[in-house]
Amino acid sequence: MKQIWLYSMRAYLRLALFFYFKKIEIRNANNIHKNEAVIFLGNHQNALLDALLIATKNGRFSYFLTRAAVFNKPLVSKILKSLQMLPVYRIRDGWGNLNKNNSVFSKSSKLLSEKNAIGIFPEGSHSLNRTVRPLSKGFTRIIFETLERYPDTKIQLIPVGLNFKHAAKFSDTALINFGTSIQVGRELLKDKNKSVLKLKEQVSQQLRELTIHIESENYESTIQNLEGLNVDFTKPEEVNQCIASNFENCKKTTPKTSNALKRLFKILLIINLFIPYLIWKKIAQPKIKEIEFTSTFRFAIVISLVPVFILLVMLILGFVFQIKFAFMYLISVIVLALLSVKL
Repeated sequence: MKQIWLYSMRAYLRLALFFYFKKIEIRNANNIHKNEAVIFLGNHQNALLDALLIATKNGRFSYFLTRAAVFNKPLVSKILKSLQMLPVYRIRDGWGNLNKNNSVFSKSSKLLSEKNAIGIFPEGSHSLNRTVRPLSKGFTRIIFETLERYPDTKIQLIPVGLNFKHAAKFSDTALINFGTSIQVGRELLKDKNKSVLKLKEQVSQQLRELTIHIESENYESTIQNLEGLNVDFTKPEEVNQCIASNFENCKKTTPKTSNALKRLFKILLIINLFIPYLIWKKIAQPKIKEIEFTSTFRFAIVISLVPVFILLVMLILGFVFQIKFAFMYLISVIVLALLSVKL
């Protein structure tokens, strides 16, 4: 039953992500071994959507270490745990909760010994800034514990660069950029301090190449220059080269003109989904305190309230009129959604 649930949810989430994003590009997925212990190490910009993108596009069923705060509500906690998400506690969650991480790390080690895949965001927090932040050593602790308890385990580390054109906007374009595999084994235990520094540097260096990295001290001026050039933020190699050349070797693109037809399709879609839209605009969106959660909450509306509303309208149309009107409504919503998102 668990496998049926996971397959069903992955298929449903992949379908929802197809309708949510204008385009999702995946690079270097062939770097991922299918029958080895794997740790995915991604940069973290877009809250829960980051985990969903990696989980649905890496070709494996993965466990994800997720900030404990999102598990506060019992129903949400149950759903997230059923999707193989494990709560990780930080200092801001209270010193008394940090000991709970011991059991989570032990479980992660056990999973790796059984050749499962685990996703971790080693920056430790999310931010829409296009900067790879310093990495915490939490992922190295899991590696060491695994190698000590299960010495024959070989672990494949895969850095993952997540790139978004406009992470908080709808509809957006995303690039999932899988990096070069870093194979680790018991040799790391010879000098743990040296191994921690080496692993953090290797992963950080790859993330800086797989996604856009702007140094924090020049962030505001650099991002303004890049936005002025209208660069494509889903092309990290070009953008990083542009920054390194002090904006002399940059590919400037022409901003797209406003698409009146797309706006019309979007208005028609909103009319067809007016109740979920009102709930989003009047109830959900005003309560968002961190902009990084905007897309996550919007996507939550898409996968929960929108299907329920469509089903209710179809039932009413089928009962009051004929079943063909119910399916006509369904087809119209699907077409308008595709035209609104993909154009």
